[in-house]
Amino acid sequence: MRQSISPARLGTAGAAAALLLLPVAPQAFAAPSVTQDSLTPSTMTAGVAASAKLTVHSAGCFTAKTLGVGVRDAAGKNLDFPGNASNVRICPSGVKFTSGSRTLPAGTYTIFGFWQESGGAWHNLPSHKLTVNKASTATSSSGGSPVSGQSLVWSDDFSGGIAWGSKWVGDNSSSYAYGNHNPDDNKLDWLDQSKVTTSGGVATFTAQPSSHTLENGKQAWDTGLLTTEGSSGGFQVKTGDYAETRIKMPSGSGAWPALWTWKDGNGEIDSFEYHPDNPNLLELTNHVTSGSDYYTDSAAVAPGQWVTIGTHYGASSVDWYVNGKKVYSDGHGVGSNFSAYLILNLSVSAGEYHPAPSGSTPLTMQADYVKVYR
Repeated sequence: MRQSISPARLGTAGAAAALLLLPVAPQAFAAPSVTQDSLTPSTMTAGVAASAKLTVHSAGCFTAKTLGVGVRDAAGKNLDFPGNASNVRICPSGVKFTSGSRTLPAGTYTIFGFWQESGGAWHNLPSHKLTVNKASTATSSSGGSPVSGQSLVWSDDFSGGIAWGSKWVGDNSSSYAYGNHNPDDNKLDWLDQSKVTTSGGVATFTAQPSSHTLENGKQAWDTGLLTTEGSSGGFQVKTGDYAETRIKMPSGSGAWPALWTWKDGNGEIDSFEYHPDNPNLLELTNHVTSGSDYYTDSAAVAPGQWVTIGTHYGASSVDWYVNGKKVYSDGHGVGSNFSAYLILNLSVSAGEYHPAPSGSTPLTMQADYVKVYR
């Protein structure tokens, strides 16, 4: 159980400064050395809740009384992330800490990790700048790109069925180790393009138990996937593009929908991944360089609910949008020469990280459109 930060750490700017300047009483042993390996975020959006993630290690194992992430505004006022960890075992192998979430007004802040010795002494770790940007005023649904100056360059609203071959491929992907299935990635998927159908301008992805058996002995599930890889159009998103989809989230255990990119064994930017066991959470990840966030919004994200999700593949920062509002910027980007194929699919979890299907009831996901602006 994480406890709130002690009153001493929540003092005014003067108290915080005094805390840092107070001499430490002589001790019979040297204080453990803690090294900070990573600390995020470096950017947030005003009014959008975010968590901090801290990774540390030490030369030898010991137990820290407290581990957390602090924030100070320009005046030196403490505005720390909530949910400090207590009695944390820190070793050379390292430990990862994720705080509770909080919002901050637009502005520039200082973010830093901190830890507390068993005897009560506090230690601050290296800090960096945290920039909180003003919230986007863009609207959701089909209102265009939130990135100024862009126009639509590629889209599918599924009103004319699936353009197999020319726009989409559904029976194989180089992201799957065996072309049409990939048990090594904790997936029960067996790709079957007949599992993507359209009606009334909506694409429905269906997953159901298959007659195929995977290499690990598990029963596969036939499921739907759309990728531009291998199509005659061969469309790829590039640095600077904004891609968006509108999805009706699935509700069945084991469902694992995603919009993502892939090329040449890499190129993966996850616009979103979703698992119904975390019903209000989207996983947002940049695998090309680095950056990830667990975005939680009970009002916008839920099983059976429509939500619009978009991603701007910026050279220096990948930005994610939910219902037209920017919710996360990774501050790393994809570089100037990024390009990759789009994938929209419904995977089925094999149970290692999220529950597998609890029975044989088919799983479904629906998509209203996929659009790319440049």
